[in-house]
Amino acid sequence: MADPYKIGFIGLGLMGEGMATCIVKAGHRLTVTANRNRAPVDRLVAAGAAEADTPAAVARDSDFVVVCVATAEQVDAIVTGPDGILSAAHPGLTVIDCTTSHPDVTRRVAGACSAAGVSYMDAPLARTPTEAWEGRLNIMAGADDAVLERARPVLSLFAENIFHIGPVGSGHALKLINNFLSIGAATLTVEAALAARSLGVDHRKLFEVCSAGGANSAMFQAVMPWILDGDDTKMRFSIANARKDMGYLKSLAEKARLPATVLPAVSATLEAATSGGAGDDYIPKLYNFALNSKA
Repeated sequence: MADPYKIGFIGLGLMGEGMATCIVKAGHRLTVTANRNRAPVDRLVAAGAAEADTPAAVARDSDFVVVCVATAEQVDAIVTGPDGILSAAHPGLTVIDCTTSHPDVTRRVAGACSAAGVSYMDAPLARTPTEAWEGRLNIMAGADDAVLERARPVLSLFAENIFHIGPVGSGHALKLINNFLSIGAATLTVEAALAARSLGVDHRKLFEVCSAGGANSAMFQAVMPWILDGDDTKMRFSIANARKDMGYLKSLAEKARLPATVLPAVSATLEAATSGGAGDDYIPKLYNFALNSKA
């Protein structure tokens, strides 16, 4: 292969560890840093990655730094904070933000990067941790053409499809809309299952009929296995993360004065579940929270 890329990776969660493992397996130089959980770092170091102690140290030894964390606030701190990426800015450095983030924060962080001579793009992800480990994610890229083309070989290490959405911030905006469609369908499935239970309709008949018709969806197929058989692994996305994403989109809708009726309802459902202690549960378990609340 051509000379290996020097890539940093910050955020080794459900998606990040698989993505970073794809980079190491492809033979590129990878530098990682620990966040809350050391185990993924130890596994990656054993596979050939180097470890650094701060985002600045990661950036210092990288030409590309992938950030894949939970919130816009974390991205801001990682890039612009003390010992952040920009404190080790150097010519040619590109930040690839794979977080599901707030577009307003994205554009502000991108401006700070530009002022420091660093390229930045938003590159939020679609698909699941399974595809992350297989290098088959979808990416919604917000970047100018030159930055995207420079980053494309790196993105291709863990992505099957790269969609160029538009300028910086547009990838994150579309990701939030995408998640609204997915999370909205999941919460609707939960409510439909509660209605079936209350009206004496067998859940397996609900599943059988809806799976064969227009009511079927990927989210219906992801949520119903939990309700039927206690399997919550088909949608490994936490209620708290869903609440965060819908909160970001709700703030954008309010700022733009967009008409919205479904979004506030979905957001309120997730807020109640998170406040009620279910935030760390995967979304299919919204059914249990709603059932207990109803009782």
